[in-house]
Amino acid sequence: MASEQTVSPGSPRSRRVSHRLGAIAESATLKVDAKAKALKAEGRPVIGFGAGEPDFPTPDYIVEAAVEACRQPANHRYTPAGGLPELKKAIAEKTRRDSGLEVDPSQVLVTNGGKQAIYAAFAAMLDPGDEVIVPAPYWTSYPEAIQLAGGVPVEVLADETQEYKVTVDQLEAARTDRTKVLLFVSPSNPTGAVYSSDEIRAIGRWVEDNQLWVLTDEIYEHLVYDDADTGSMPVLCPYLQDNCVVVNGVAKTYAMTGWRVGWMIGPPDLVKAATNLQSHATSNVANVSQRAALAAVSGDLAAVAEMKKAFDRRRHTIVAMLNEIDGVVCPMPGGAFYAYPSVKGLLGKEYDGRLIDSSADLAEYILEKAEVAAVPGEAFGSPGYLRLSYALGDDDLVEGVTRLQKLFS
Repeated sequence: MASEQTVSPGSPRSRRVSHRLGAIAESATLKVDAKAKALKAEGRPVIGFGAGEPDFPTPDYIVEAAVEACRQPANHRYTPAGGLPELKKAIAEKTRRDSGLEVDPSQVLVTNGGKQAIYAAFAAMLDPGDEVIVPAPYWTSYPEAIQLAGGVPVEVLADETQEYKVTVDQLEAARTDRTKVLLFVSPSNPTGAVYSSDEIRAIGRWVEDNQLWVLTDEIYEHLVYDDADTGSMPVLCPYLQDNCVVVNGVAKTYAMTGWRVGWMIGPPDLVKAATNLQSHATSNVANVSQRAALAAVSGDLAAVAEMKKAFDRRRHTIVAMLNEIDGVVCPMPGGAFYAYPSVKGLLGKEYDGRLIDSSADLAEYILEKAEVAAVPGEAFGSPGYLRLSYALGDDDLVEGVTRLQKLFS
């Protein structure tokens, strides 16, 4: 009979999960999306505004490229850890075409989606204790990636009175001797905010004056509305190029969220370090996905333009309908496919005998009572708001917001 063994509280085995991973929260957006899908599977007519995922299929020519790639035995093998050479070359050419930034293929690392590119960039830039200024509201995964890389996220909040855009004065107030990186995102997830060229230049000059790194996430680069005057930070501020990392991918532009292809572009030494990390972490991105991405970035933007037209139409619809709800204030987003209304006017009240005093409570309440899924502002560092993706069909969008109007009428 085996003898019973006990583990003392102070022993290494008493801590089942590392502190590093134990401190990481589940992705709030994916959690909401999973819950909505689970309720749908039970037969409930849930309308999900949670996921940042285009409702369009991947364009046919991209799918056909993947089908053909499956038939080629060469694609049944490893590729170089940094990505297919022809894909890296095509990404460099696409970057020059779309943003005007000239880069060499050696400055490109192909990653398993944009999330891995973000983590790899922070892992290459940060030492333990280094601070990263994170404008809020922020996408839920940014602070977690920073902390996984050993850094410290420092949040700087901009609300709707600032069009959700931080100022140089706010950034300067947050800067310390430990500040190493500024995270810059335009268009923004979750708010849809788009910085003007002049605003980008002012922030870029502040970055240069303080000798910082900047990571700019350009995943929504093609979803900018109203002919906004904007651009890529390393193009508008060319003096930053040796201290700038650009993150991008095919997910949003080409409706390829499930294909998991992203990339980072940066100085050769940083990209080399991140490539070494990837060689141990994941080897390479799936060959067939890389071949599909090659077709996407090498093709024209006709399919993108059609999707953008639909998103623009839905943008106006959702903002107008949300602003009809007493207690809701929704600015017009300038980019991406998210509405980010303030719901502070709905809080601190009782509904059906239940006190709702936070946007997290409100999100639970509307899922339960209206069968509408949205992500609360707590997930993005700004309680008192909801994020609603309008990357869903027009009919579902109208039906979902109509349910909210009826719930709070």
